[in-house]
Amino acid sequence: MAFLDVKGVRKTFRRDEKTVVAIESFDLQVEEGEFVSIVGPSGCGKSTFLHIFGGFETCDSGEMLLDGRRVSKPGPDRGMLFQEFALFPWKSVAGNIGWALDAQGMPKDKIAEVTERYLKLVGLGGFRDHYPGELSGGMKQRVALARMLAFEPRVLLMDEPFGALDAQTRELMQEELNSIWQQTRRTVLFVTHDIEEAVYLSDRVIVFTARPGRIKEQMKIDLPRPRGIEIKKSAEFMDYRNRIWDLLREEVLKAREEFR
Repeated sequence: MAFLDVKGVRKTFRRDEKTVVAIESFDLQVEEGEFVSIVGPSGCGKSTFLHIFGGFETCDSGEMLLDGRRVSKPGPDRGMLFQEFALFPWKSVAGNIGWALDAQGMPKDKIAEVTERYLKLVGLGGFRDHYPGELSGGMKQRVALARMLAFEPRVLLMDEPFGALDAQTRELMQEELNSIWQQTRRTVLFVTHDIEEAVYLSDRVIVFTARPGRIKEQMKIDLPRPRGIEIKKSAEFMDYRNRIWDLLREEVLKAREEFR
């Protein structure tokens, strides 16, 4: 059995007295330590799938298993990072990272130790006493990432985490995440609209169809690790990028027709 095992998931919504099928007959297997990105047209169910796996929404049918146990509600074995930073403005950087640990009843000396470790991991050791209003967008997202990593979930669920950042900061955050993943080897499900981001970060890229969301194709990214940013200039990288876009373009056009 795969570490993450998704079987026959279906999800519908009611909208304007009509039933909208967001995800249909969805199956996915992910191995422990694998970095998997999901790309697809807007509205195809990518984020919905992530929210179901996080336990924040329920599916109509099918099941999701994490290491053999059914997922039915949020839990500390899964951490979720959204596009919005969702930091507490009245707490310092260290306070934001330690908040979840405190809520779990961890002793204060242990919280300080863990917080310091993850501050260093995301390169913010010198900003522990700063507040979110004093940080750039990229730094805020690094705080949010450190907070998620600090309670050591087995799976990281990341929903367009760099989507609100400018192009330069986004590329730096990709490098940062790549380095952190190399050190921690956590299992990652990463939703993005950026094909180059997906290729650079991933072991495998899942291409969703237009709604209802299904897997159109899965592409193994056979590029060497550890990956430096220079890999983006290689012919192999661009070949993966172009092949995924060829698969995705048809689905994007289908989705556009639906909304006309």
